[in-house]
Amino acid sequence: MVRDIVRDESFLGQKSEKATKEDIGVAANLLDTLKAHAHHCVGLAANMIGEQKCIIAVKDGETYLVMINPEIVKKSAKQYKVTEGCLSLDGERETVRHDWIEVKYRDMDFRKQKQKFLGFTAQIIQHEIDHLSGILI
Repeated sequence: MVRDIVRDESFLGQKSEKATKEDIGVAANLLDTLKAHAHHCVGLAANMIGEQKCIIAVKDGETYLVMINPEIVKKSAKQYKVTEGCLSLDGERETVRHDWIEVKYRDMDFRKQKQKFLGFTAQIIQHEIDHLSGILI
């Protein structure tokens, strides 16, 4: 189900709680919502659809990836400055991102995964994981 995008910064500024198997429906809604906004959005965090759960969805080219309870376990020492926009916020803001990250998470079947991401995909994931911590660019 496609959900409305939350724009309330006080809500978005709150930390999300760990997701459980019972939150798979939230993950499905998040993915549906990302697909509905795919022409101008490459990632969403669950709090952006009103759910304070640690779930993100990312568009990587033509592929979609849902991460439940994502955690960055390794990251490059090299960082770069970038300007990012956000569906929940007006305008663009400057931030700093790592070149690559390694993330452990659970997939839609709640199986443990660990994967390394580079470049723009790593940037998107870092942005969405920031959302889960209540960090807004």
